[in-house]
Amino acid sequence: MSQDLRKMFEQERRREYRMAPDHETRFEKRLDKAFPARKRNPFLWMGIAASLVALLGFGFWALQRGPQLPAASDQPVVQKDSAEVRQGFSLGDLSPDLRKIEQYYTANINMELASLDISDENKVVADDYMARLRELDTEYQNLVAELNEIGPNEETIAAMIRNFQLRLQLLTKLKEKLNELKQSKNESVSSNSV
Repeated sequence: MSQDLRKMFEQERRREYRMAPDHETRFEKRLDKAFPARKRNPFLWMGIAASLVALLGFGFWALQRGPQLPAASDQPVVQKDSAEVRQGFSLGDLSPDLRKIEQYYTANINMELASLDISDENKVVADDYMARLRELDTEYQNLVAELNEIGPNEETIAAMIRNFQLRLQLLTKLKEKLNELKQSKNESVSSNSV
C-alpha cells in the first residue's frame, strides 16, 4: 500500500489521453441544441430608423417652438453656463459630481422655463416670479465670483446648490400658480355660461 506518490503522478503525466474521433461534432450538436441560433428580425433596422426619425422630429419641433417667456427685461433669468459669464471656474469645474449637479439643475430650470404658458392674463404674476428668478441668478453670479476669489469651500458650494434648488422651486410654484389661474378662469367661464 505504501506507494510513492511522486512515481504515481509521474506515470499519470506520461499517459496520453485521446478523445473519440466524433467527440467534437457531438459536442457541437449538443451546443446547438442547448443554444439555438437566434433569428434576426428583418424589421429591426426599420424600427431603429423610425425611432431616430421620431426623435429628430421632436427635437426639431422643440427647437422651433422655443421658450415662451415674457420680454419684460433684457437681463437673463438663467445663465446657460456660468463659466461663460465670468473668468475663472464655476461649480461644475470643481468635480465631475458637481458638474452633474449643475447640469441637472440648469437643464431642469431651462425645461421649466420652456414649459411655462404665459399669457396676457397671467403676465403680471409671471413678471413678479421672473424678477425673483433674476435676483436669485444675480446672487448665483455673486457666489461664482466668491468661489473664484476665495476658492472652493463647503459653504459656497452648498449656497450655490441651494440657489439652484430655490430657483427650481420658484419655477415649480410659478407653474402651479399659472395652473390655478387658468383653472379659476375656466371655472368662471363655465359658471357664466350656465
